[in-house]
Order: sequence, then C-alpha cells, then structure tokens
Amino acid sequence: MKILGLGVPELVVILLVVLLIFGPKNLPKLGSAIGKTFKNLREGMDGKKKDEEKSAAPAETAEEAVEPEAVETVEAAAAEEKKAEA
Repeated sequence: MKILGLGVPELVVILLVVLLIFGPKNLPKLGSAIGKTFKNLREGMDGKKKDEEKSAAPAETAEEAVEPEAVETVEAAAAEEKKAEA
C-alpha cells in the first residue's frame, strides 16, 4: 500500500517524528486544525463554483428580468403624472 509514493514503514516513521515533535497532548489540536483547514478550503472552492453557476444562470426573479429602460420609462411617466396633478 502506497500513499503519495510512501510505504507503510515510511508513514510510521513520519508519524513517530510528529508525535515526538508535538507531543501526545497537542496531536488532537493539530489534527483538528488541519481538518478545519481542509474543510474551509473545500467550502471555499465549492462556493466559488456555485457563484460562477449563479452568474451564468438566467435571471430568475421578475426584478432581474425587467429591462432598465422600461424602469426609467415607468418612473418618468409617474413623475409626469405627479406634475400634472400639482
């Protein structure tokens, strides 16, 4: 069994060195920190993909589908009606 080109004996030596450096009390903290880091990286990458998909998707709400020129025309008509009433 090879992981990243390392066999079982090499992995055991690496784990023993890490245990000696950080000590048994700090290993859970170290593992937790590494796990949270990978989780945040995955969420960040997934979030970026979702943002790209949303920007590529067509407008879904009525406000997004309305053309800006139509909004300006309606606003101008409403302003003219207010002037006519006054």
